[in-house]
Amino acid sequence: MIAFLGLGRMGVLMARRLVDAGHTVTTWNRTPRTVLGARAAGSPADAVAGAELVITMLSDPAAVREVLEQAAPALRDGTLVVEMSTIGPEAVAGLRDRLPAGIGLVDAPVLGSVGPAREGALTVLAGGPAGDVARCREVLEVFGQVRELGGLGAGAAMKVAVMSAVVPSQVLLAETVAYGEAIGVKAGALLEVLGVTPLGALAERVRPAVEGGRAERRYGLGLAAKDLALAAHPVQTLAAAAWRRLDGAIAAGLGGDDLTAVFQHVGHAEPSGSAETPDGAGTSGGVRARTRVEKINPASVPATNGLYSHATRVGDLVFVSGQVALDDAGNVIGEDDMAAQAERVMESLARILADQGCTFDDVTHIRTFLTDMSRLAEYGTVRKRYITGEPPASTTVEVSRLFRPGLLIEVEVTAAVPAATVL
Repeated sequence: MIAFLGLGRMGVLMARRLVDAGHTVTTWNRTPRTVLGARAAGSPADAVAGAELVITMLSDPAAVREVLEQAAPALRDGTLVVEMSTIGPEAVAGLRDRLPAGIGLVDAPVLGSVGPAREGALTVLAGGPAGDVARCREVLEVFGQVRELGGLGAGAAMKVAVMSAVVPSQVLLAETVAYGEAIGVKAGALLEVLGVTPLGALAERVRPAVEGGRAERRYGLGLAAKDLALAAHPVQTLAAAAWRRLDGAIAAGLGGDDLTAVFQHVGHAEPSGSAETPDGAGTSGGVRARTRVEKINPASVPATNGLYSHATRVGDLVFVSGQVALDDAGNVIGEDDMAAQAERVMESLARILADQGCTFDDVTHIRTFLTDMSRLAEYGTVRKRYITGEPPASTTVEVSRLFRPGLLIEVEVTAAVPAATVL
């Protein structure tokens, strides 16, 4: 039996292919969703109970870690986990450390979008022990061509390396079209000429967006920005510049659109004479420009009530609002359970930080509000699982109550975005 965790646009098509290939499949998704012929489970633990193979296809490293932690108690010895999300090699290594020794792990992210996923024409980038890859190869071939790349993390590393070329090239093309129009070159004519160059396939891919149409969402702009953040490295200066361009598009509300929406964003961006410089200061005729404040509300955490943003960013500083233990419907999680509430809070913080290319290692200050200081140790046990390195500056205070009855803890953080992901 195969457990498939995560039914996004790609995941639902991949799970359907497994069913069509004759496999017994149990699925789980945070927002309930069904796949014809598969059993829908109520929780990750329910989904993996009795499974020989567990596939995860989720949004980001924090989501994968959270879901597998929920599933872990039900994993039986000998189960093989195949992680197919795009989370990077470091996150894969972290999963190996968290999973029990008797559980196998293969990383196998994919290249391709919804069309290839539907047709079984994806490229699967597999990394892991040879024996484990052999165990799941037949299943992976249901999704497309399998490329075995080496040990654990090799698939994840290849995926972020490839995307660090693919995504910036599309951003560059968007800027090229905007530049061409500025000097009198019509976009359509430019794409026709580019069509006879090595950029021809990409030029054809973006034509609908350039001609003003709304492209089918094949590769979300927000996901592309996440992938570039995972590829952060000092040598990746062009990728970092593209990431900042996408970050601006997300702030403009385009994160849920296809990546080609960057063409409209670049076309309406500020002139280069007033753009931000790498240190966060803008220049326009020698006058220092005001640094733009970006409002951040990732889709990976429950929506706010509209009266605040989950975080704001100025330059390379991220200020995260106090997070509490509420579910998607606004109900308190873990009544009178400090550990459960602290887990939810730290997971939400991790997701918001990951959206900006940060981890808890990048946190400069953490501020905690507790309604009962005698329960500090319960919170501390959870916190130590997330903040594992040199701790940041910290403030912890006791308050008489929080804004919702039943809440025991609220935590806010400030973080500095790693230099490699800052333009």
